[in-house]
This record gives sequence, structure tokens and C-alpha cells, in this order.
Amino acid sequence: MNPFGSIYYHWNVNLLGKAFLRFQRLRAEQRAGRPSGWKSEYLSPPLGMTTRLTELISRHYLEGRYANYHRKVAWVTSGGPVEFLKALGFFTLYPENHGALCGARKKVIELSSAAENEGYSRDICSYARTDIGSVLSGKTPVGRLPRPDLLLCCTNICQTVLHWYCVLAHYFQVPLVLIDTPFIYGEVTEHAVTFVKKQFEEAVTVAEKVMGRSLDNRRFRETMEMSAEAARLWMQVMERGKHRPAPISAIDEFIHMAPIVEMRGEAVTVEYYRALLAELDDRIAKGIGAVKNERKRLLWDNLPIWYRIRYLSELFAENGITIVASTYTNAWGELAHLIDPERPLESIAQLYIHPILNRGTGYKLETMKRMIEEYQVDGVILHSNRSCKPYSVGQIDQRERLVQEQGVPALLLEADHNDPRAFSEEQAVNRLAAFIEVLGETGDN
Repeated sequence: MNPFGSIYYHWNVNLLGKAFLRFQRLRAEQRAGRPSGWKSEYLSPPLGMTTRLTELISRHYLEGRYANYHRKVAWVTSGGPVEFLKALGFFTLYPENHGALCGARKKVIELSSAAENEGYSRDICSYARTDIGSVLSGKTPVGRLPRPDLLLCCTNICQTVLHWYCVLAHYFQVPLVLIDTPFIYGEVTEHAVTFVKKQFEEAVTVAEKVMGRSLDNRRFRETMEMSAEAARLWMQVMERGKHRPAPISAIDEFIHMAPIVEMRGEAVTVEYYRALLAELDDRIAKGIGAVKNERKRLLWDNLPIWYRIRYLSELFAENGITIVASTYTNAWGELAHLIDPERPLESIAQLYIHPILNRGTGYKLETMKRMIEEYQVDGVILHSNRSCKPYSVGQIDQRERLVQEQGVPALLLEADHNDPRAFSEEQAVNRLAAFIEVLGETGDN
């Protein structure tokens, strides 16, 4: 890389940028500590680690803004392998994470419209439309996205990502690596694992060529160790929701999951979740719940509704309801046991073939049944997500089975995880109100 570019990077990122973001965090922590800083009648004050999370995410996108001056960049699907790319020294960006951020900041209509005006249908995943629109328009709430030197797409979450990344590869004229994971209907066969492992071996070769160096096996194992530790800690964070009252809600987890998705394999992610876990244990010791007067506990299925996340949080809290668990956040921790740093390629072949969206609907149903018991859940909300058909398929049958076999109320809530144009406010409010009324009739625990 250009030495002057590296100087420019370090000046803007490591000197000015990080100092400014740290200053912002310290100011935010001071404001949060004032007695008048939080006035919600139903929700406890936000977790103290939220300000550190804001700093961490801001630093990540700050590094991305200047990354092209200093290092190679890889764009990766959220279900894609990141460990060997991190070990090689790539800066990695997940377009889905960027799409979620755009959804939370209510920028999706503007960005999606830029893609739709170029002929992309509104039937396409709203994450894909958001990011394609961002690429075409050059607009993003994070200032600037780095240009990729490599694209890595893994089909273990859906087939849309393949077509999405083909669009990106055509636009940027850079190599596209495809990891095609066989769908799991029952048990994983040795043939399937070998098939995926060989693809990873080929992916490493391409990445080495783009980077201009060979993969350091010691560094690869270290990255795998940090990825495994972060996943274990994240699982422990979520399991703290089993306590009554739950010190963290799934709505909190939707926000705090950002590092485990986009910054796996980094020491800062391990440090962050250790500190978050310590704060949750302190809340448990003091009897502080995410919702001040927790009476009912829910399980959420599918992605969050990013543009209504605060509204939902306040609505449920007002009714004494905590969403204590989510199949979505659980997916980023439940496979930690498959990570073996001593067998990195075999390990990631197993790891990335097993995500919940690459398995049959029966597996998700059994996962929800287990979580209902473990988290002492009183009801389930299944988000029928217009944009994520693989996650939504089978939900009607799953809802009926949960009602009949688990004896818990279950609501099918139609929306879109990122595009507010596919969300009927009046219909959602009415259905949620009716569901909350049904929960109240089941009697308090």
C-alpha cells in the first residue's frame, strides 16, 4: 500500500478519530450518570455498555472510511466465514450490518428507492436493496463505505446473497468467492463437510492472491480462538435473560449483537462481551430488570423490525412484558462448540454449514420449544418477514404447533425487517394489543 496513504489512515483513524470518539463516549457516560438523564416509567436505564458499543461501531466504520488507504477490504455476507480473512489482514465489512444500521436510522426508503429506480424490484430483500442503493447513490449514514478488493458470499443464510453479490462483483469488478453450503435436512454427512472444506481451501487461495501474502496458520488459530471465545461470551450474555427479572431483553440484544456479527475474531469483541457480562451480573445482583415491572416473558422469532425497535420496546415495557430471548440472536452463539482452533478449516466447514437458516424448519421449531422452557416464556411472536423468506417459511405451522404442544399464545406479526413501506402501523398495533390482552388472560406467574 502507499506509505503516504497509511500515514493518512493512521492520522484520521488512530489519532484524531479514536480520540474524538473516546471524548464523545466519555461525555455520553457523564450525561447518562445524571439523575435526570433517564425518565422512562417502564424501562430501566440503558446498559452502561451501550455508550461503549456506540464507540466500537463508530470506530469500525471510521476504519472502513479510510481502509482503502491502508489495507485490503473484503465484503462478506453475514453468514460468511470471516476468520481467515481477519487472519490475512483484511478489513471486513458486512453489508447486512450496514443495512440494519440504515434501517435503525430510517434511511432505507431513500436508499432503496435509488436501487428501485434502476430497476431492482421491491420484492427483493430490503437489506439487498438498501446496500445496492447505497452503492449506486454513494449515500450512507456512516459517511463512506470502503471499496471492496474481494467479495465473499456464503449461501448458508439464503440464495438472495448470491445474486446480490453478483451485482456487487459486476459493479466493482473484483473477485467474487462463493461458498455453497448444502442444506441440512437431517444429519450432516461427511461428504457435505468435505465439500465445504474444499471450497474454503480454494477461498483461502484466492484471498491470499488478493492480499499478496500467505495465510499464517498461527494467526489463523488465534483468530479462531477469539471468535470461539466471543461466541461463548455472547451465549452467556443471552443466557442471563433466564433470570427473573431479565437484566437484558432481546431488543437490547439486537443492538449489542453487532460485534459478534461483524467483528468476530477480534480481541476488542472478546473484551466488550466480558465487560457486558460483568454489567449484567451486577444488574442481577441488584435485582434490576430491563423492564421495571416484568410480568410476562416473550420469545421473538426472526429478524427485528429495525425502524420500529424503540416503539416495540416501549409498548411491551408499558405492559410489563420483556422479550427475553430470540432465535435470531441465539443463532450467533449456539454454534460456539463447533469452533476448534486446532482444526481451523475443518472447524469452519462444520460451523458455517450449521446455521439455523441452513437447516429444516423442524430444527427451528425444536429450538423455540427448548427456549420456551429454558427462558420460562409466556408467549411467542413470530415476525413474518416479507424480506426474509427462508426465515419465515413454516411459521404458520410452527405457530400452531407451539400453541398446541407448548400451550403458549403465539402471534404471527407481518412486517419487513428494514423497509417501513411494508409495515402497516394500524394493523400491527391492533394485533399486538389483542395479543397482549390474551397474554393477560393467561394469568401472572
